[in-house]
Amino acid sequence: MGAWNVGVRGPAAMPTLSRRSKILIGVSVFVLFLLLVGPRFVSLYTDLLWFDDIGYSSVFSTIIWTRVVLFLIGAVIAGGIVFGGLALAYRARPVFVPTSGPGDPIARYRTVVMSRIRWFSLVPALLVGIIAGLVVQGSWSTVQVFLHSQPFGVTDPQFNLDVGFYAFDLAFYRLVLNFLFVVVVIAFLANLVTHYIFGGIHLAGRNGALTRAARIQLAVIAGTFLLLKAVAYWFDRYTLLSSTRKQDVFTGASYTDINAVLPSKLILLAIAAICGLAFFAGIVLRDLRIPAMATALMVLSAMVVGVGWPLVLEQFSVKPNAAQKEAKFIQRNIRATEAAYNIGSNQVSYQRNWTSGPVDQASVDNDSATLSNIRLLDPNVISPAFTQKQQGPNFYGFPTQLAIDRYKVDGVLRDYVVAVRELDPTRFAANQQNWLNKHTVYTHGNGFIAAPANQVDVTDESGSSSGGQPVFVVSDISSIQAPGYANSPIKVKQPRIYFGELIAKVNPDYAIVGSDKGEKKEYDTENAPNYAYTGGAGVSLGNVFNRLAYSIKYTERNILLSGAINSKSKIIYNRDPRDRVKKAAPWLTVDSKTYPAVMADGSIKWIVDGYTTLDAYPYAQKTSLQDATIDAQELNQGQTGRTQVNKQIAYVRNSVKATVDAYTGKVTLYQFDDKDPVLKTWMKVFPGSVKPRSELLKNQSLVDHVRYPEDLFKIQRALLEKYHVKDPQTFFQGNDFWSVPNDPTNRDAVTQSLDQPPYYFVARDPSGQGASFQLTTVMNTLRRPFLAAYMTVSSNPNNYGRITVREVGGGPQRDGPTQVFSNMERDSRLAADRKSLENNANVQFGNLLTLPVGTNGILNVVPVYTQAKNNDASFPQLFKVIVQYQRAGVAVIGYASTVAGALQQVGIDPASATAPIGGNATPPADTGGSTGQGGTTPPTGAGTTPPTTTAPPSSTTAPPSTGGADPARDAAVKELNDSLTALQQAQNSGNFTAYGQALDRLRAAVQKYEALPK
Repeated sequence: MGAWNVGVRGPAAMPTLSRRSKILIGVSVFVLFLLLVGPRFVSLYTDLLWFDDIGYSSVFSTIIWTRVVLFLIGAVIAGGIVFGGLALAYRARPVFVPTSGPGDPIARYRTVVMSRIRWFSLVPALLVGIIAGLVVQGSWSTVQVFLHSQPFGVTDPQFNLDVGFYAFDLAFYRLVLNFLFVVVVIAFLANLVTHYIFGGIHLAGRNGALTRAARIQLAVIAGTFLLLKAVAYWFDRYTLLSSTRKQDVFTGASYTDINAVLPSKLILLAIAAICGLAFFAGIVLRDLRIPAMATALMVLSAMVVGVGWPLVLEQFSVKPNAAQKEAKFIQRNIRATEAAYNIGSNQVSYQRNWTSGPVDQASVDNDSATLSNIRLLDPNVISPAFTQKQQGPNFYGFPTQLAIDRYKVDGVLRDYVVAVRELDPTRFAANQQNWLNKHTVYTHGNGFIAAPANQVDVTDESGSSSGGQPVFVVSDISSIQAPGYANSPIKVKQPRIYFGELIAKVNPDYAIVGSDKGEKKEYDTENAPNYAYTGGAGVSLGNVFNRLAYSIKYTERNILLSGAINSKSKIIYNRDPRDRVKKAAPWLTVDSKTYPAVMADGSIKWIVDGYTTLDAYPYAQKTSLQDATIDAQELNQGQTGRTQVNKQIAYVRNSVKATVDAYTGKVTLYQFDDKDPVLKTWMKVFPGSVKPRSELLKNQSLVDHVRYPEDLFKIQRALLEKYHVKDPQTFFQGNDFWSVPNDPTNRDAVTQSLDQPPYYFVARDPSGQGASFQLTTVMNTLRRPFLAAYMTVSSNPNNYGRITVREVGGGPQRDGPTQVFSNMERDSRLAADRKSLENNANVQFGNLLTLPVGTNGILNVVPVYTQAKNNDASFPQLFKVIVQYQRAGVAVIGYASTVAGALQQVGIDPASATAPIGGNATPPADTGGSTGQGGTTPPTGAGTTPPTTTAPPSSTTAPPSTGGADPARDAAVKELNDSLTALQQAQNSGNFTAYGQALDRLRAAVQKYEALPK
């Protein structure tokens, strides 16, 4: 025995560290802690200062304290359960621990653990608790909406529960269950390992043994897990109402889900509960075979009942009769989708059989609300014109995509292309790139620039190429001091722009302003180059601690060391209006676009649309927020364009209108949808952060400038492709669906299959009551180029958000955008001009607008721009206007230098058209040919070129005669020839009544010819 003891080496002792090593390790740990935690602390501190600066410190504190409390709750529960599992296993360890013989590795581990028993019991529990707390605190929003949830007042059709349960409660219950699942599994593993190390579980060869304590503890934990699983099966029933089993047709519980999956969940619930109780019974019976067999039965049942049964039902019962069996559930999906996306009958009205009747030419000629507002300036094209004509110093600029808004001028509503002249750091010259210039001198933009969208200037008699340019309304520091500024249609009092889209695209976007001695260091204008900011925005840099914090935040030592910073200095940052709103209201999804507007008090406000969304609404169709909002405009995003987040939503409301003052940076959130329960819930979470709707309505100038948001309209448009169909059988077949056409004026958009974007403009309101500012789009028949519907939504306060869908009737097919643009491109006059300009200028097409005019009339308009080649100072200028006018199956192309000229060619009285600056409303005769780059008025007295007429068959020449072989056909051909001759004579005479009668005659002749036997 003594020899044995000598030959056996005892367990190795824990190595010891010298005092110096311990100090080095301690210092290293502290430095590592600073590197990991220091930046996070700085970020929290600077965020606190920023939220306090904008007046939303309560939002920040609510979020932080919610996270802290959830972290503590999660850490204590998770750490406590794991520690309990470890402690119970350790306390119940056997007194005598059998070993596997000499050199048993478990014995060595056991000795090490025993020597540091507190470390090995507390550290794992502490680590698990910290990780669990960090995970749980990230779900602060789920907990807050659960605690403050508001009812929808609408119940689901299956379980008759309020929709608020699915929107706010269900996610919380799932969070708690998932948390407990993970913690129980970790506790089971911790308990199992502890029992194994201390002998509660002994493995010897093929056999093993468990102590009574180990059996009880492991059985209790396993039984708890199965009982939690039973509870999870109960809640799984509710998630079926957002099932994607039939995602290619609809979202929501299908026939199989309700008749197979739902019962299987209840069966599995019962089996899981029985299995859990079996584990508890195994404690008393001292036999784990019963719970083991029960668990095996549960796994088998999950495969057979949970998977096999629904699969068999789907394949052999549902698929052969899908249209009939799914009809009930499709109807549920239609109703829920209408409610979730606000596209039901309370918000969307349909005008059936639009254009099926004859065109009332008198009503078309008198439609001044539309004809006088035909938009010539494409905000996606003319930004270079703003830059070349209104940029000023090199460091100013404009976004690539400009905005459209409306203003009343002399009591008449007009749409304007608007922008602010912002500071653009990407344009700094080399000598302007130093830190002082970038952050303390060049701090702000200057001016609000607008141009009426329906008007340009004209070429003079000398043939000057200056025509076709926007007519600018400028409100900047210099212009507002000019004597005649009081007569300006748009009046600004504070034109300095400290917050905007362009400045925020450069990271970091901060500016340091303010002076303790009245010194003016900021560049303002050439005449008065220095300025000192007097707005209220900015976090104080008057103390060393704040300067150090921001120096670390931006990794910029100059903030700490520069003498340009004084006791009154402030730092302003987060200058993009969308970012400011998103940080102030993190629960909002903000629109990808924002736009500036001038208020009645002369201030410039950025208006930002905020959405409340849900990812679960029973039976509502799930939609990709990103996919639904991407269109051809993505090709021209430039510096300020943004793409929506890539997430699935099942509910959306434009519940908040936010403003950001361009000078002070003040963020104001207004309740816009006072019926939205999601917004009401968040207003209870953050009381006082959102002003009630009544406050918005008091601000009339803001109400006058709110627009129906583009992203929301795109989402609704994508859904109305399908959800204009109300009959479940027709919906299932899908043959009456629509599609959004590609943008034909952009070849890249056609190549990439990008949708035509919706367009803002002023036109006659669908109700017929005057002009209104609208957002419009068109729909094609499914996978065909024919026009199916015209969709418009109003931004006027009296009928805001009312969507009108005009469906093309069952009469003659109407040209969709692709066909219209193809007709235009084939026009010989356009082709000739493009040929003559190809060596000197680029021809660019603007947006293709589809305009309902009068009764049953359709007018398509495309502005044509030219831009000189090899000239850095050139920019797109309006060259021609090309239109197509459809009525009763006949399409006529007009091509002229002015809107009036193009309208005259297609037989519409041009008296209502807005004249160019320096031009006449009623045009002289127009040759329709080129007048040189930028020309907008043709030579006076020239003969009128007949318009291009397209009608089925698509030709301006009548078919050949049969030479007497077919008298009926010969008569029809003669009538076609006579009709074309009469049409040309009427157009040349300028008699619009005769022209309309000639078009009707031509239409009748075409229909008569097509009716002949083939």
